[in-house]
Amino acid sequence: MPIQVKIFDTYEQISQTAADLVSEVIHQKPACVLGLATGSSPLGLYRELVRRYEKKELDFSLVHTFNLDEYFPIDPDNPQSYRYFMNQNLFKHINIPLENTHVPHGNDEDIEAVCQNYEKMLARSGGVDIQILGIGGNGHIAFNEPAEAFADQTHQVDLEESTIKANSRFFASEAEVPRKAITMGIGSIMKAKKILLIANGAVKAKAIQACVEGPISPACPASALRFHPDVTILADREAAKLLSR
Repeated sequence: MPIQVKIFDTYEQISQTAADLVSEVIHQKPACVLGLATGSSPLGLYRELVRRYEKKELDFSLVHTFNLDEYFPIDPDNPQSYRYFMNQNLFKHINIPLENTHVPHGNDEDIEAVCQNYEKMLARSGGVDIQILGIGGNGHIAFNEPAEAFADQTHQVDLEESTIKANSRFFASEAEVPRKAITMGIGSIMKAKKILLIANGAVKAKAIQACVEGPISPACPASALRFHPDVTILADREAAKLLSR
């Protein structure tokens, strides 16, 4: 089944539609597993989920979450860590038990153990019901950078200079951006039952074009999504402007 692309005029419309899709999963399965992303793309979604929780339209008490990735090395209470990001932008504002939320440990020296344990927790959870993704300008999903082969499971990765530069806007300087990260592999992501990718802005246009219409290649990690049976991309007109259809 080809990737379904839905195009919107505004980021607010994207966020509302994303929240509708996530809310549907929670209503159908209160003890669902959500795969979550960080960065600017899902912020509108998280704000809308918080708003719906505050209006008593959503209950997160049985939900479990798994985040895609985390910088390495970084302490979880560092304001630039993805654990801190999730706590501040979603978890602390809803009724999800903190022990039900999972982010790779970014300050453990035994990287191999961290990665293996994360895969075991994912397996024990029964699998991700809906995985939220953003996309990097170079086509990366999670922190799976362009490579010679698709990575399978959770692993450590060296970040590309383009990723470091793009993420430097969240730091005081580019020098402070960690050069490594821990990330779910493409294989881990592809096990999700549903995948929802959010993209907005012209800076994402080439990546969206490569993902949807380019060769399926680890040179564009997001292109692997075309092997998945249930992928929806929510994009604004700028992000979708290079698509031929």
